Amino acid sequence: MTANGLPVAAAAPEAADTVDVVALGESMVTFMPTGPGRLADVPSFERGIGGAESNVACVLAAAGHSARWVGRVGADGFGDHLVEAIAAYGVDVASVRRDPARPTGIYFRTAGDRATDAHEVVYYRAGSAASAMTVENVDLGAVRAGRVLHLSGITAALSDGCLGLLRELTAPRAGRPLVSFDVNQRPGLWRGADGPRVLRELARGADIVFVGDDEARQVWGLHGARAVREALPEPGIVVVKQGRGGAVAFHEDTGGRCEDSTGAATFVPALNVDVVAAVGAGDAFAAGFLSATLRGLPLRDRLRHGHLMAAAALTVPGDLATPASREHADRLAALDDEAWGTLRLGPGWTEADARAEEEVRTP
Repeated sequence: MTANGLPVAAAAPEAADTVDVVALGESMVTFMPTGPGRLADVPSFERGIGGAESNVACVLAAAGHSARWVGRVGADGFGDHLVEAIAAYGVDVASVRRDPARPTGIYFRTAGDRATDAHEVVYYRAGSAASAMTVENVDLGAVRAGRVLHLSGITAALSDGCLGLLRELTAPRAGRPLVSFDVNQRPGLWRGADGPRVLRELARGADIVFVGDDEARQVWGLHGARAVREALPEPGIVVVKQGRGGAVAFHEDTGGRCEDSTGAATFVPALNVDVVAAVGAGDAFAAGFLSATLRGLPLRDRLRHGHLMAAAALTVPGDLATPASREHADRLAALDDEAWGTLRLGPGWTEADARAEEEVRTP
């Protein structure tokens, strides 16, 4: 199904359990320090939730879409917390399975920017309940009962069973949902040298792919957005994120050419943001892009909504932020190129009156 020549999520069949988006993957309890410093020196932590796919589901639910998270957690208190916290965002968690023999994954991180050498993160996820997901123990009917199915490369790295599950979900199938795949390369999770090959295989089976240009260099040795598109010719849309520079999206008819919004590809510069914490922005970007895709918006506006959702995440301390109202975001996404280029967003911007002139501030 297309709008403006672009892939759009098809309407799901009429059924009580169909939703706009289904996200499948591991979610973990995260412990964030109450102050700066090394993990060895931090005296206390605040509990939160983290998980690429569940983050996307939470943001989309907060933005007014129906969303479902499918995962597996332990029959423990941390599992209780995850299910309750994700459900509090309005996400359907009825298909989450509990594993009495395996724990819920947890991790600790420092308060510093993840891009710096001082950042520390320690995962306790080996043998987690989520790593035991397989084609046989996941409700595939619930997974496929959405207009969009969002997956990531993280799940594929957890176990052979998880990889088999992602291969099943990205395989060509009549009537399957629009499959969204975020590469999300995590070198530390892969148990061998197959990661790059597997991630490319899964990406080529998707309809929409998200990958960072730095990520593509690290995992595939590709340099530049054009090279990424040429390596992934099958997906209807490939989005290459370029950090503070912006993002470029290739449509299926581009033939690998990059022409900065003149038809072959669309480039949208990133916003000027007063960053509080550089966490959760990638998941938020994907959620914004998918939200606009569900609404059948043009490619430029899909990228702009991605940037706006990312800006919401960047201006709060944790992974998840309350997005701007749809009316507010639509008004900003409709700005002309000059106004978009001078827009600057800081903490609290999502709660500001969208009609207020002070919302748009020049540097």
